[in-house]
Amino acid sequence: MIVLGIETSCDETAAAVVDDARCIRANIVFSQLAEHRPYGGVVPEIAARAHVEQLDGLIRQAMAAAQLEFSDLDGVAATAGPGLIGGVIVGLVTGKAIAAAIGKPLLAINHLEGHALTARLTDDLAFPYLLLLISGGHCQLVLIEGLGRYRRLGTTIDDAVGEAFDKTAKMLGLDYPGGPAVQRAAERGDPGTVSLPRPMAGREGCDFSFSGLKTAVRRLLDNNSSLRAEDVAASFQQTVGDVMVDRTGNAIALAQAFYPDLGHLVIAGGVAANLHLRQRLDVLCRERGLALVAPPTDLCTDNGAMIAWAGVERLAAGLHDPLDTPARARWPLDPDAKPAPFAGKKA
Repeated sequence: MIVLGIETSCDETAAAVVDDARCIRANIVFSQLAEHRPYGGVVPEIAARAHVEQLDGLIRQAMAAAQLEFSDLDGVAATAGPGLIGGVIVGLVTGKAIAAAIGKPLLAINHLEGHALTARLTDDLAFPYLLLLISGGHCQLVLIEGLGRYRRLGTTIDDAVGEAFDKTAKMLGLDYPGGPAVQRAAERGDPGTVSLPRPMAGREGCDFSFSGLKTAVRRLLDNNSSLRAEDVAASFQQTVGDVMVDRTGNAIALAQAFYPDLGHLVIAGGVAANLHLRQRLDVLCRERGLALVAPPTDLCTDNGAMIAWAGVERLAAGLHDPLDTPARARWPLDPDAKPAPFAGKKA
């Protein structure tokens, strides 16, 4: 079973080919960092235009790298949401056109499900497991109980953690994207130089909040012009790590109440590439008797392979979608979860 995957939910244009033997036959990603760097964040109109310009060529590259014809495919998977709606439409319409042209099933994939199932592609992980999804637009703790069975335990009540990294980097005069820039600066800084609040830490539940932390960084810089960017970056990163450990610890306890034999915490999303956070979460998992599973960095950030693999899983389960499936700016993994105030994506 071979599936083409298309991802266009934000600022990466991606196409990949994956089979049911967990072989990534091709995985091509075009990053739009250069286009968005002058603005310090993703501009939706620029992102959608870049998807239009790049997607067809990337699909051709992926098919050539996989040494396949379109007739060799068993299905076409495309992100149908959530994300920047202009970009989602570009990828989904392209996927629909290919599926219709070759007479193969369309798999309209939830972008979050792609992240959620990546560990099954890379590590052949069995259900259930706990997922910490941390990116520029998402910050969630989700219990992955089975294909299509996702129980959200916590989410951000305002900003996503990746957005907080980007805005903090901008305030410190660091490069974009902010996550890697803050990590590099933090390696040269002393986290004990300044103190920042740890939102939600110590409270019951598993929700996150990062808006107040950004405000605290802004006030700190306004009142202390002599502070080194490296020290503030180190303190910020340390603070985020403390919050992540606290909130994820609560989620592990809750997840183990449902599944006492739960054995794995999976981290995914662009912020999962942060080495400090990985180390802190690895220590937490060891303390709680879990194993930390972190897919390779190129499969943590947005990519087509995760969409193709989600398509493989759904196709194997006999699931596919009609060609009139709509694109969605919002699409929660857990339909029964209460709506969160924050609904952006790398804004």
